[in-house]
Order: sequence, then structure tokens, then C-alpha cells
Amino acid sequence: MIIVGVVALVAWLWLAATRFWRTDQRLPPRRTPATWPSVAVVVPARDEAGILPETLPALLAQRYPGPLRLILVDDGSGDGTADVARALGGGRLTVTAPGDRPPGWTGKLWALAHGVEQAGEPDFLLFTDADIAHGPDSVTALVEAAGERDLVSQMARLRTRTGWERLVVPAFVYFFAMLYPFRRVNGPGRTAAAAGGCCLVRRAALERAGGVAAIRDAVIDDVALGRLLKRAGSRIWLGLACDVRSVRPYPSLRSLWDMVARSAYTQLRHSPALLAGTVLGLALVFLAPPVLTLAGAGPARLPALAAWLLMTLTYVPMLRYYRQPWPAALLLPVTATLYLLMTVDSAVRHRRGHGAAWKGRSYG
Repeated sequence: MIIVGVVALVAWLWLAATRFWRTDQRLPPRRTPATWPSVAVVVPARDEAGILPETLPALLAQRYPGPLRLILVDDGSGDGTADVARALGGGRLTVTAPGDRPPGWTGKLWALAHGVEQAGEPDFLLFTDADIAHGPDSVTALVEAAGERDLVSQMARLRTRTGWERLVVPAFVYFFAMLYPFRRVNGPGRTAAAAGGCCLVRRAALERAGGVAAIRDAVIDDVALGRLLKRAGSRIWLGLACDVRSVRPYPSLRSLWDMVARSAYTQLRHSPALLAGTVLGLALVFLAPPVLTLAGAGPARLPALAAWLLMTLTYVPMLRYYRQPWPAALLLPVTATLYLLMTVDSAVRHRRGHGAAWKGRSYG
């Protein structure tokens, strides 16, 4: 038990030193361009008729000084998404459909590729999900922050209204930042990622990298987009949003469970070895410290308590970002246990042939 406690403490000392837990990566310093570039906003939407009235009006009301075009791609919806979009757009929105999805493409990326084709030749493309609500100056802020960068991506502030959302959602972003530390993404190294809900991409850079077709089979499309551009030599940036938020509700544990489980095993490249390592790592880093602190004996408690304290302190900034009380950080081991079980369930689903499932589609 002493060895386990010491290993957990060393792991947390190293994790804390990486500063992945910092929440200070917000939009870079903004600079007004001499000439405002043209921007085409591409919104892929599948069965989003109920959510578009909460998000689409904000895009239509953007106060952007330059040329701005809005395109919604109806990705095979069966709930009248296109009709709702046209009614809300009032002629200011292009509503289109990509047709049948070719083999080897995921639905969202096929919709994005069609939207890019419809956009023509704008200077920038803004890929944003149908559940994302933008502030009135969101496009302006993204363009001003872009500078010489080819990708500026903001992780939208997710909804935290229900008890389950408050327990699970901040940890989701915390774990994402642990996998893809924002500072490293924004630096010159190989670490790359993006947040699919809000990605401003320089069109020319995307074309040089091979376009959307280069990642057509990606299930975790935002990370794939960040990698594609960075490997092609582009400067990219990823951070937390202040004026961009998701309105999609996750009212139950089941809905949150499905959100994580549908792609967790894909993140592990469908590798049983990586799955075993992840389960062991989560157990050692997140579960062992509180278990040894509360149930251990003698000298094992001291390093375990120190590890739990470090874990708690690194989680507090994310809770503050989500306006949650800091004592909730003590529950991070509980949330980590849920994520461990979600990851295992993701592998079980894949084993049963369900793959990554979203709105009636499943990818092996």
C-alpha cells in the first residue's frame, strides 16, 4: 500500500507540473485586421429541429464587419430540421443537403465537406455544431484572434444545470485537457487537438492539408482536424470559451454515459492493451489516493492523502470556470470511477458490433 501511495503521489506531482489543469488559455490577444476577411459559417445538423431555435438566431445576429455567409447542412434529418432552419433564416441562411453518404465517410464530415463546397472561396470557414450558441461578437473575436494562425478553436462551455451535469461535465473538460494540454496544443510541439463545436479554419490551409476528405473516416473529428493542420505546418490554437456555449441538455446519467461511451474506445484506437492501461492508470491515479487515505493503515495514508490533495487542487480551477463550488473537487474520484466504467462499456459496445453510435448511426 505504501508503494501504491508513493506511485500515485509521484504521478500527481508530475501531472501538476504539466499545468494541464490551468484554465487561462482563452482567446489570444485580439488585433483588428486592416481588411475584414470573408467568413463562411458551416453548421452540420442531424435531427436538431428542437434545438435550432435556441442557437441559430444568435448566428444570424452576428455583428461581423466583413462578408459573412451562413450555411446549414441538413445531414439526413427526419424531424424537419431543414424546414425549421429555413423558417428561422428568413432568406439569410443557405440550407442544403449533401445527399447519400459515400462509403468510408462519417456523417458529420460528409456534411462539413458539402458545406465547404457550397461556401465557395471564403478566407475563413467557421465549423460550429447545431447545439452551440454564440455571443453576438463571436465571429469577430475569432477572426481578430486568428492573426497568423490557421485554426482557432474554442471549447464551448457545456451545460451544467442538472446534478449529473454538474458532477460529470466539468470533469469531461478536465480529462480532455489532461489528454491534450492546451498549452502544448498551442505550442510548437506535436500535440494537436481542437474542439469541434467551434473551429475557425483558414480555408487555404485546410486545402493545403488535403481538405475535409483527408479525415473523412474520423469519429473524433475535432482532434483529427487539429492533427491534420498541425502536421501540415499550420499554427493552431485551442482554449476555453467565454462567449460560446452548448445548450444541449444531458438530463440523466444515461445521456452523459452515452456521450462518453460512444467514442471512448475509439480514443484508445480500439486497443485492448491501451484499455487495460487506461483502467489501471485511472485506478492508480484517481481511486487509490482516497481509498488508501480512508481505508489504509499507517504510513500508506500520508502519500495517499498528499496525492488526493493535489488531485483536488488541480480540479478547483475547472470547477470555478463552471461556477461550481470548490468542495465538489473532493468528488473527482467518484466521477473518475464513472469514466472508468464508461470507457469499459465503450469497449464492450465495440466488441458487440455497435461501435461509435450517434443519432441512429454506428461506426465500427
